[in-house]
Amino acid sequence: MTNPPTNPVPHAATGPISAPSAWNVANALTVLRLVLVPLFVWLLLRDGGADDGNRLLATAAFVVAIVTDRFDGDIARRWNMVTNFGKIADPIADKALTGAAFIGLSLLGDLPWWVTVVVMVREWGVTALRFWVIRHGVMPASRGGKLKTVLQAIALGLYLLPWHSVAVLHWTAVAFMAAAVIVTIVTGLDYVGRALRLRAAAKRPLP
Repeated sequence: MTNPPTNPVPHAATGPISAPSAWNVANALTVLRLVLVPLFVWLLLRDGGADDGNRLLATAAFVVAIVTDRFDGDIARRWNMVTNFGKIADPIADKALTGAAFIGLSLLGDLPWWVTVVVMVREWGVTALRFWVIRHGVMPASRGGKLKTVLQAIALGLYLLPWHSVAVLHWTAVAFMAAAVIVTIVTGLDYVGRALRLRAAAKRPLP
């Protein structure tokens, strides 16, 4: 008669897998970005935006916030730190930062208001579209959307710098902003088309 094994293999745990805690590095970076927004606005608008030192500090705060945006999502996905808080707070922090930069620059007269209005309508419009189709599916960020984000970040960073009297820097900033606006409009129209197709596919009867 065969004896039973002395060290039986334990059964796999059958309990539910616990969700990651909201207290993690990825969410901390997102919160840092949110905290940097009012500091950035204060530095940008202080003394009417005329002080070069404040403009450089505002640019530094903007760059630090943009860098956190680059890493918090990657950290959350790689280390299983994706939380409901992060899903909500991350896009809010992104739009708060870029929106504050666009509005602040327009308030100072450095950027035409129509540029800010076009960008803001597109950004919040796409957010509304995502909520409109959320029952039928998720619209992930496209390559064009990611390119838009990069172009906006570079253009805003150049506009924030205080060296507008340098012709090369000025026209470089204008060129990047023009490219950012064009890609912003094109990708916005693409998201509208994707949302309509997603809704149509969801309403189509199953074969």
